[in-house]
Amino acid sequence: MSDVAQRAGVSRALVSIVFRNQPGASQETRERVLRVADEIGYRPDNAARLLARGRSRTIGVMFIVQQTFHTDLIQGIYPEAERLGYDVLLSAATEGRSEAKAVEALLSHRCEAVIVLGPDEPGYLDELGRRTVAVSVSRRVPHARVDFVHSAEGKGIRQAMDHLVELGHRRIVHIDGGRGPGSADRRRAYRAAMRRHGLEFEVRVIPGEHTEGSGIETGRMLLAERDRGLPLPTAVLAGNDRCAMGVLIAMTRAGVEVPRDLSVVGYDDSHLSHLMPIGLTTVRQDSGLMAEHAVRFAVERLENRELEPREAVIDPKLVVRGTSGPPPKDSV
Repeated sequence: MSDVAQRAGVSRALVSIVFRNQPGASQETRERVLRVADEIGYRPDNAARLLARGRSRTIGVMFIVQQTFHTDLIQGIYPEAERLGYDVLLSAATEGRSEAKAVEALLSHRCEAVIVLGPDEPGYLDELGRRTVAVSVSRRVPHARVDFVHSAEGKGIRQAMDHLVELGHRRIVHIDGGRGPGSADRRRAYRAAMRRHGLEFEVRVIPGEHTEGSGIETGRMLLAERDRGLPLPTAVLAGNDRCAMGVLIAMTRAGVEVPRDLSVVGYDDSHLSHLMPIGLTTVRQDSGLMAEHAVRFAVERLENRELEPREAVIDPKLVVRGTSGPPPKDSV
């Protein structure tokens, strides 16, 4: 600012007035100061200005780089944070970088609050919530001192199962999401739906993960069983869209036609589900609404630290596309 003031022939205080857009400088002076700043490449350091006031007005977001649904959530976080006057800083967890390390990086950059997307390692959440303002999206940890935002997992699975049963499916298998967010609720809802439809003897849960590799591996296993004389299931309810994509890849490579020979349903309605040559039938989690709730929870708790932990449960919706249809006639 001193350099700008010297070249513009004004005081440093007047430069400050111009950049804060405060009254006290003529239009001619404002234009001259801004022109000089542009010429020398000066930009106001808003972060330093806020920190001088004891605030960063920055919300940190920890996400898992392989999870495509997290990209959809981040797209919703930015506009809501901006609307409320906050910046967003991202930190990714990868195979070589733990979630806790990604969160610590956000705190070291003076983020006032942290939004944690679908944590796979939730053990640190309670301690995190006692250190700072924290919101967990897609993962609920009982008694943790954080706010939670997630979809009604059971309701989404019931919609998917009702859809498949109404089409005539009976041999419906579920690929479990392992320790992934929402997996336990989705697994329980699948079992309950099978019992409700009188299909308790057809229940089959296959251990898996929320990855394409898990879907491919499961698809290959089902194909190997077919080669040994066992029938393929008529429908697969995958733990999430990425797993469903893996199943589709394995089946397509083996010449199994979807949905003629096998129906596949995912969960998330991530942007990947729209990119396939044949659209994926899936359960939509409203990423925009989930993002809005997460940001609002964070900002509200920054304004009142005494709030009790809150929970927002977002209704999911089944989206029927091209990967689900009636079962093969010879399977009935």
